[in-house]
Amino acid sequence: MQKSMLRVLFIIPAYLILLWGCSLESGRSIKEIQKSGKLIVLTRNAPTTYFFDSNEQATGPEYEMAEAFAKSLGVETEYRIFHTTHEILEALEEGQGDLAAAGLTKTKVRDTRFLFGPTYQEVQQQIVCHNSVKQAKELNDLVGLKLVVSKNSSYEETLNHFKAGMPNLTWESSDQLNSEQLFEKMGRAEIDCTAVDTSITSINRRYFPELIVAFKLTEAEPLAWVLRSSSRDIQKFLEVWFKTFKSKGEMNQISERYYGFLKKFDYVDTISFHNAIVERYPKYQHLFDKAAKEHGLDKFLLAAHSYQESHWRPKAKSPTGVRGIMMLTLPTAKSLGVKSRLDPYENIMAGAKHFSNLMKSFNQQVTEPDRTWLALAAYNVGRGHLHDAQELARRLEKNPYLWSDLRDVLPLLSNKKYYKTLKYGYARGREPVRYVQRIRNYSDILRNKLSQEQLTDIN
Repeated sequence: MQKSMLRVLFIIPAYLILLWGCSLESGRSIKEIQKSGKLIVLTRNAPTTYFFDSNEQATGPEYEMAEAFAKSLGVETEYRIFHTTHEILEALEEGQGDLAAAGLTKTKVRDTRFLFGPTYQEVQQQIVCHNSVKQAKELNDLVGLKLVVSKNSSYEETLNHFKAGMPNLTWESSDQLNSEQLFEKMGRAEIDCTAVDTSITSINRRYFPELIVAFKLTEAEPLAWVLRSSSRDIQKFLEVWFKTFKSKGEMNQISERYYGFLKKFDYVDTISFHNAIVERYPKYQHLFDKAAKEHGLDKFLLAAHSYQESHWRPKAKSPTGVRGIMMLTLPTAKSLGVKSRLDPYENIMAGAKHFSNLMKSFNQQVTEPDRTWLALAAYNVGRGHLHDAQELARRLEKNPYLWSDLRDVLPLLSNKKYYKTLKYGYARGREPVRYVQRIRNYSDILRNKLSQEQLTDIN
């Protein structure tokens, strides 16, 4: 949706809520929302919900779902951004929005206050701690530790449940800190532990590898949009809409886009990457920035791509003879006019151009971000093998233009049943899948780390 269709109100102090002219005391119906031309969504700024990307465009899994729902109603969206779950639920109950889309867990206590939309994801609550504290394996081990959770969160609800049988279990309840900020405080060893769900952990632990998952608090729990208790018509409309949304594969595409690159946490690899960002990246940063700008690429993705290829080592060499910081083959280097593959400037500029050419090699039916993921896979396995994967996808009635489908098809290129029928034959098809996954992971970590450093410098 274009910027002109997007309205955003940022974090609002609680005492100003009463000043809003639009009070939805009884909750608006679908017809009232359509008549007004605007769906009011309450959310929070976080990578698992709603945020702005490097192009200052709104994005995030909750944002994409809300945009799709608003489109089905034929209305625009207005986002009201709050800081914590507590603030969001209070604002919803006071009538400041039509629904809350903020990665909210359906709990027994909340079920007495609100209605819920369909479940779109399941998560588990976990206890996460700094690795400097004694290892906690169960709730009893948290006694005496500085455990902090967000006020009125699902995590506090769970802890209250356990406290009935464990009077010594204590924690601090914060109405100022959200889960992401609690991770930052743990990263600085200012608190010992917090409770958080698996989706938040999987993203944020990569930024703070010194944090460990101690144990799980709950079994799988549903995430869903939250509605006012009087909004039954919205609930019914949501249920019908979501069935179609899910059946068309749109929910799977959103999940792949925001969580598809998250693999099982690798502590050693993550620590090594963080160290390389400090020790080696600054030497080549200006080259990645220059090459990305010249070829219209994302500078963080290009740098992450290079790290996957060579770990930012300009003299890197593979057993197959590819060389340099972007690991160019000799034919590719010659075709791009590279005199020395060991020269970082030449290698990075040529690698960026080669990747840009691969991006342009797909037809217009391949849109972003799938175009980027397909080009990365082609950089690794070759354009010919990727073409074979697209052809095989068509035979298997999958979409040859979506990475979420090709990700499943590529491993079949090592299966004789399939590769003997394809033009370019056998390929180690699992390798490009892992390759794209790693680059997306590195890119996200690098972007976050540098953004946090810039904020620190400003402050």
